[in-house]
Amino acid sequence: MTLQKDIYVVLTGTGTAFSGVIRWFTRADLNHASIAFDSELREVYSFGRKRRHNPFVAGLIQENFIDSFYSDADCAVYLLRVSAKEYDTMYDHVQGMMQNQERYKYNLLGLVGVLLHIKIDREDAYFCSHFVASVFEETKVQPVDKPSCFVTPEDFALSLCAYKIFSGKLSYYLGRAELTSDRSAASVAAQLMRNNKEQAEHIVNDTIQPANKQSYLSENKIPLNV
Repeated sequence: MTLQKDIYVVLTGTGTAFSGVIRWFTRADLNHASIAFDSELREVYSFGRKRRHNPFVAGLIQENFIDSFYSDADCAVYLLRVSAKEYDTMYDHVQGMMQNQERYKYNLLGLVGVLLHIKIDREDAYFCSHFVASVFEETKVQPVDKPSCFVTPEDFALSLCAYKIFSGKLSYYLGRAELTSDRSAASVAAQLMRNNKEQAEHIVNDTIQPANKQSYLSENKIPLNV
């Protein structure tokens, strides 16, 4: 059986003035697209502002969704299950870009091209949904059936509606994901403790003579009922 991994497309809307300009181009309330490599949205990448209060200094970024900038942001999260090889290909591609992060620029003209249905190429320049779609183009996974330079956030919303796992406040999703992660970690820890206890019981019962059990348990601090 082929090993599979999960990858996420995240659409957000922050309500800023610049976001309003982008909404004019894209005709969508959630007008920013990102790609995430974990369910907690800790490794999220896109093209956007590099300085919080200056939307015109923009490019390739790793997004920090716990920043107060996103405190009131709305979002939609879509889950795609891909092969481990496809996941690694996309992840390695993004990491390769991040190693040369400063060479990549935001392609505002590309948004004009989307509006006019004209391909406007600029070397090493992307807008957010163009970037996300281009990452998928590194594999056979094609969430939207059009060239990446024409893909908008709304295209992802329409094409991936069956894969939506969350819609609402981004802060709520992050809180829920963290709680789920904590519960999973606690479950794993409890299972390990149970396994270790069972292993210790097996060793005691199979290898230690009954007369020496209590001494062995005391010396090794094993709280077993034997």
